[in-house]
This record gives sequence, structure tokens and C-alpha cells, in this order.
Amino acid sequence: MQPLQRLAAVDLGSNSFRLEIGVIEHGVFRRTEYLKETVRQGGGLDENRNLTPAAMQKGWECLARFGERLAGFDADEVRAVATQTLREARNRDEFLDRANTLLGFPINVISGREEARLIYQGVAHMLDSTTERRLVMDIGGRSTELILGEGHTPKTMESFRVGSIAWSTRFFPEGQFTQRAFEVAEIAAKAVLDEALDLYQPDRWDVAYGSAGTVNAITEVLEGAGWEKGSITRAGLDWLVEKLIAAQSADKLRLPGLRDDRRPIIGGGVSVIRAVFDLLGIETMHIAPGGLRHGLLCDMLGPHTGLEDLQTRSINRLAMKFNVDLAHGERVGRVARTLLSQLFTSQSEPERQRLLQKLEWAGQLHEVGVHISHSDSHKHGAYILDNADAMGFSLSEMHRLSLLVLGHRGKLRKLESAMSDPGLVMQMLALRIAVILCHARRDPDLDGFRLTWKKESQKVTVSVRNRWSDLYPQSAHLLREEALAWAQITDGLRLDTGSI
Repeated sequence: MQPLQRLAAVDLGSNSFRLEIGVIEHGVFRRTEYLKETVRQGGGLDENRNLTPAAMQKGWECLARFGERLAGFDADEVRAVATQTLREARNRDEFLDRANTLLGFPINVISGREEARLIYQGVAHMLDSTTERRLVMDIGGRSTELILGEGHTPKTMESFRVGSIAWSTRFFPEGQFTQRAFEVAEIAAKAVLDEALDLYQPDRWDVAYGSAGTVNAITEVLEGAGWEKGSITRAGLDWLVEKLIAAQSADKLRLPGLRDDRRPIIGGGVSVIRAVFDLLGIETMHIAPGGLRHGLLCDMLGPHTGLEDLQTRSINRLAMKFNVDLAHGERVGRVARTLLSQLFTSQSEPERQRLLQKLEWAGQLHEVGVHISHSDSHKHGAYILDNADAMGFSLSEMHRLSLLVLGHRGKLRKLESAMSDPGLVMQMLALRIAVILCHARRDPDLDGFRLTWKKESQKVTVSVRNRWSDLYPQSAHLLREEALAWAQITDGLRLDTGSI
């Protein structure tokens, strides 16, 4: 009997790190193991927004344990993402360098809207398939995601920088609960969430759902006190606030259903959810079984989930928004992909396809900054991609696209620090040569044009058919200039155009 395919999702949240492992049976994911550790990394940011050494160490220790459990998994069987805390942390690269090694798989920091998309996807796939208009809310440690959708399709997605850890630290120092503290905390939360008033009006949704840690923790407390199972009401929240104020502090708080790891941050979570209820006119919120990690698993289940289609739509949306010449962008992307295919010798097929697709997208967007400034379009294009919310992409994936756009023209020294990645170097070379060959903004003549990579000498050789240089003297000149550009970087790849 053929073994069942395994999948694993890792969610590095601001409060907890989670690992979900399962197998696919008849096209459906079945959980076999779930691990959760309260790391509370969201409380480990100092005044300069750097993760403290203690916070990093605690995260590393957790990921080392997750990594041991994931030993033997293939790269396409695991997906790991990080959310708001690492979006904020100035020293996230320091943390991620070691974290990636300990886990054994790359950890991608995702944007707030991408987090919202994944949350909705995870929730929708675990609810009954209906066309009801849904409001989905997820209150995390340092951010709150609000999503409007119908069925499996998210329509409006936003992430707000307000969460249970951040609000507990700021408004309930040392776990002290007072009436005034709750009033101030809710006012501050409403100030951050104010723009949600227009986007998430009650007439735009039929049913409100809550997902993940804070919502589940509050639900368990209310259920333990005899309130209706599986939902949170405005009356229940008012009762809970009264109980917190009566206890005066988190240390003295004793409520059935309240776990010890939630006690220090319950005040912040309750104040945020009450602010959302008031702003959006919510009377009852139902508990949804899915969440972020389930959205990750949906993305990995196969092409029918449409992740690549979603990424393609995001690329097309950016191209249209910034008035890119679509035909020329597609031409450059297609030619770059053809050239990169010639350079591959040892990559696995999944890795090969990943690099080819990312390069093609970079080609499509290489002129995304032209309408800001033609002479510095590559710099403006890189900035746009580094700061764009693109559904389906992690921040690191968008950064890689920004590096390719930055490096598609001009001197290479500006990217020398990134040249240690051989895949990026090959993508860069293929894109730059594609731009050269397409300089006349028409399909180039690639008959007999070939790139050959010799790893031992770190050299790529350009070969062409007889008289090609006579037919295309401008292209030949630009290729010789390109060889000089590669010769000016300190070390690494060299381009040989001797036959041109």
C-alpha cells in the first residue's frame, strides 16, 4: 500500500507557536498530531522594537523541538509562517537565521493581509459550504485581522496593530484590572480600529465568526460559567469584565475554563474584542474551528486550492495598478524563463519550477517603477514591491522580487551582499540578459542563442549562431557591456561573451 502523503504547518504567532501535522486521505487532511507552546514572543519586543535575547532564545528552543519532530519531512510537505511580532521586529533576520536552521525549513514572514487571507481560508474550509456573508475576526497577540467573505472567497481583508499581548502590556501593567483601565484600553483599541467602521458595516455581513487563541480562550471561560456554548455575546463580555475588575489582578483571577497561560493577557484580549463588538454592532459571535495554520494546509493540498492562481492575480493586479506595459513585461518574463532553463543542471524539479516562476513574475514587473521615474525605475520598482501587500506572497518572497527588479539594470555592486544565493544570481543574470535581448520591445531572435554554466570556473558562456552579432549589433554591444558589469563585482559569476 502506498504511504499517505504527510503535511505540516507551523504558525509562529505572537503568543504561541503551533505545529499541526497530518496526512491526506482521499483528498482530505486528517490531523495526526498537534503541538502548541506558549512562547509569548510578542511581549519580547523592547522599546526599539528589537526582540530581546531571552525572547529569541525561547523561540529558538521551541523551534528546535518542532524541528526534531519534522525530521524526515520533505521541503514541499512543510510550510512555516510568522506574523505580527516578526513583522515589527527590527532584528528579525538575526532571529530567523538561526530559527530556519533549527526548524529545518524556511520561515516566511507574511504581511497582515496575507495573514488575513490564510485565516479566512482556514475558517471557510472548516465551516459548512454556504454562500452566507461572513465576518471573520482573529485577535492575536499583537494584531487583529478582520475579513469579509462569501463561502470560500475572501472579499475584504485588513490587519490592525492591536492585540491581547500589546494591550495587556500597555493598559494592564502587572496584571492590574480596574474599570478605568478597561475604558482607556477600549477607547485606544477603537482609535486603531476606527477605519473598520466603513469597511465592515453590519449590512455587509450576515454572521460573525471568531477564530484562534483569544476568542477561544474567552469562549472557554464563558462556557465554564454556564453561558451558551460555541459563541460570545455582548452580555457575556460585560459579565467577564465585571469578574476581572472584581478580581483586581490576574494573579488573583480564578475562573473555570481560564488556562494559566492566558491569565496574564486576558485583560488585553477582552478589551479588544469589546471594542470590535461596539464598533461593528456585533451582538453574537460564533466560534470557528479553523485558523491560520489550516489556511496554510489548504494552500499545500494541491493546485485546486488556487495558490499559484492567486499569486498570478496579485502580479497582474500590481502590473495594472502601476500601468506596466503588459505585453513587454510578459515578453521579458518569458525570455528570462527560457534563459534560466538553460542554466539549470542540478536543481530538483520543485525548486526549478519555483525559481522559474518567480523569475517570470519579476520579468512581468521589471518596469513597475517606470511611471514614477524612468531613469530610476528599478529603484522605485524595488521599493514598490518591498512595500506592497500581495495576496499569496510572504514578505521574503516579495523582497526577492524587489531584488530582481532592483538588479535588472545598472551596476551590480548594489546587490553584492545578496550574491551569496546562487539561485538569485542565476535569476538575476537571466533577467538582465532578457531585458537586453528585448530592448527593442519585440520578441528577440533566440535561434542558436544559448547560455552554458560551468560551475567549476563560475562562468556562464554566451554562444550564438554565425552572423548573429551582425544581424543584432545593438544586442551584441549590450551583452559585451553586461560581461563588463559582472567583471566589476568582487567575486562569483563571470559572463563570457567571447563568441559575440
